[in-house]
Amino acid sequence: MFEIGMNLGLGALPFITKGISRSITPENPGGQPGAGGRAIEGTGAQAARDLGRGWKVSPYYLVRSGQQMMLADIEGPGLLQSFWFGGNMSKNLILRIHWDGQTHPSVECPLPDFFAYGWARQKANPFMGPFYQVNSLPVAVNPNKGFNCFWPMPFRNHCMVTIENRTESDYACYFQINYTLEPIPESAAYFHAQYRQSFPLTPGKEHIILDGVTGPGTYAGTVLSVGLNGAGNWWGEGEVKFFLDDDREFPTICGTGTEDYFGGSYDWEVDGRYVPYSTAFMGMHQVEESSSYCHQQRFSLYRWHVMDPIRFASQIKVTIQDLGWMKPGKKYLQRRDDFASVAFWYQLAPTTVFPALPGIESLEIWGE
Repeated sequence: MFEIGMNLGLGALPFITKGISRSITPENPGGQPGAGGRAIEGTGAQAARDLGRGWKVSPYYLVRSGQQMMLADIEGPGLLQSFWFGGNMSKNLILRIHWDGQTHPSVECPLPDFFAYGWARQKANPFMGPFYQVNSLPVAVNPNKGFNCFWPMPFRNHCMVTIENRTESDYACYFQINYTLEPIPESAAYFHAQYRQSFPLTPGKEHIILDGVTGPGTYAGTVLSVGLNGAGNWWGEGEVKFFLDDDREFPTICGTGTEDYFGGSYDWEVDGRYVPYSTAFMGMHQVEESSSYCHQQRFSLYRWHVMDPIRFASQIKVTIQDLGWMKPGKKYLQRRDDFASVAFWYQLAPTTVFPALPGIESLEIWGE
């Protein structure tokens, strides 16, 4: 049966459904009807002292260093439609989402990496750059580091969203989580996102983007951050491989190179320079050149499998090679670059436990 409530395209807008809209912010932490703007205490109380209740008394939460804070605790069934985060960013701010009472998360990821912003560094002055826009369909990053997500995330019984602050500073957490309470069809799978990094990758080894997932499911997207180590020749010859179901030594899907998988061609080079781009489903939106105190060239990329989802029946493994040229056009070079990735997919519960996140210092981005 066609479920119009789960069809989130423009074509669904004229139809009345059983969904009821709700939104969670620091101004309405429970998402209850008629409960927004009632705060009498909060981080904006001093600024609103002459205006009083209803005038932005609680615009953000202050998440203390070392604290994990509950942002959303929702009884279903329902669907997360979108969410937004603002403020100063760091890879040691960890986003987690739990579905339907599962003790381990289905989303566990440094907050900026979830939005394809893998080289984010916490700044003393958050108004300072650099800034790299992401202009895609499910994820958008707008000035100044406004992080927006539109991945649909259905749940049947319960949804819990938390943020952990592993930095040494308190975090001003601006956020909004928009959702509907509505029936969810049996065929709807749960959204997942998993972070992995190889800093650096051992020459001859492939970076694992995703492994240990049992299906059925749908692979929906990849975020990749690359920092170059060693010789600065072209680095992106590595193939992205999808091992599906009964695949063992060789994959069912094998691309032709890194820039090809992310929708570019010929090294993203025009007139001797990399050309960044950000489109609805793919992008190489960040090229960070070396500076006085950061001698590593860095790239951020994304590829959303919205129009070409990758289906698997029993399991999936996704890898990427770190491969360049020793002599352009003559001989390949196995490199030892820094790779960090986020895999996005949908699957039915239960979810296997993710590998442990890297430690605080391992996640920290060094250099200005």
